[in-house]
Amino acid sequence: MKTFHCQFCGHPLFFENVQCLQCGSALAFLPDRLNMVAIEEAPDGQEGLWRPRSRGRKASDLRYRLCHNHTTQNACNFAVPAQDPNRLCVSCRLTRVLPDLSVPANPLRWYRLEVAKRRLFYALAKLGLVATNPPEGGADGPIFEFLADLPGQPVMTGHAQGVITLNVAEADDAERVRRREEMHEPYRTLLGHLRHESGHYYWDRLIDEGGRTESFRKVFGDEQQDYQAALQAHYARGGTVPDWQDSFVSEYATAHPWEDWAETWAHYLHMVDLLETAASYNTRLRIPGQDVEVEEVVNPLETGHPDFDSLVEQWVPLTLLVNSLNRSLGQEDAYPFALSPGALDKLRYVHDVISETRSRTPAQGAQPQQDKGKTESPPA
Repeated sequence: MKTFHCQFCGHPLFFENVQCLQCGSALAFLPDRLNMVAIEEAPDGQEGLWRPRSRGRKASDLRYRLCHNHTTQNACNFAVPAQDPNRLCVSCRLTRVLPDLSVPANPLRWYRLEVAKRRLFYALAKLGLVATNPPEGGADGPIFEFLADLPGQPVMTGHAQGVITLNVAEADDAERVRRREEMHEPYRTLLGHLRHESGHYYWDRLIDEGGRTESFRKVFGDEQQDYQAALQAHYARGGTVPDWQDSFVSEYATAHPWEDWAETWAHYLHMVDLLETAASYNTRLRIPGQDVEVEEVVNPLETGHPDFDSLVEQWVPLTLLVNSLNRSLGQEDAYPFALSPGALDKLRYVHDVISETRSRTPAQGAQPQQDKGKTESPPA
């Protein structure tokens, strides 16, 4: 994600900020404009409304309310257009079930989950896959349920019929690391979970309902094979598949074509998000000792329809830089993957599907979609 700037003083801002540390301005993210702005209370007679803060310019006519989850729980920094009848922002209204907030650990878990979900929403909106201002206070995109284990009722992270379920225990760093080790995964994050599960949601929308099943099968295989049997076989062999790197982005992707798609989808979202971040810093790249140079990383979320080969040309040296920086700080590689030609072919397919959808349905005009799905995945 790109770095934002305070429109009042110019200080750099992060996506989660609620106040500018330089000028003290209150901040809000405006989903209908996909931008973080400094805000101030609207003039008398407009109680509860805010407007973008101006400096030496005509006062803005735009009016917003702060999301209900900000005013009551301090758990959101998105704003709601004044004419929108929904008390919740476009991201928070996608959450159908919250964890029990009377449990001491759950408010922080919920906050972390919503932060990750807002980052997912931003990327999907930039790609034209969700509406940023759906009509009549509606919602667009997958529905979320954040649940906790109960005695004898463990919660499985997964997707089914348009609903993404996430176990709130994943918001605890220690528990997530334990599960990562147990599942033999090199990468496991809250945002990664949400990106993966959104892949299942968009398989239904873009592949099944989009009439692309035949082209999908040519790249990923036949998804009609028994899903539960495939998962059982995957775990029975301990997830070990010889030479899986030749064709897959992860070992879990070998379990079933649906999981292959979801893992590849998540990987593509990793790619465009990191490239946008690098572009916001005007990053130039050169691999030491090699004749590989990127004059400037291009933001794939603001360049219309970027060429996939160009993205990969920038991606490879960028991930080398990120890993080198991490190792300098005594951390493990932030990007523990190596993409083979087979995996890149699948990423190209995801890129092409999104580009086709993006060209037909820009983010501002996307319409709410009906829930339809059939998959439910284990933690991935």
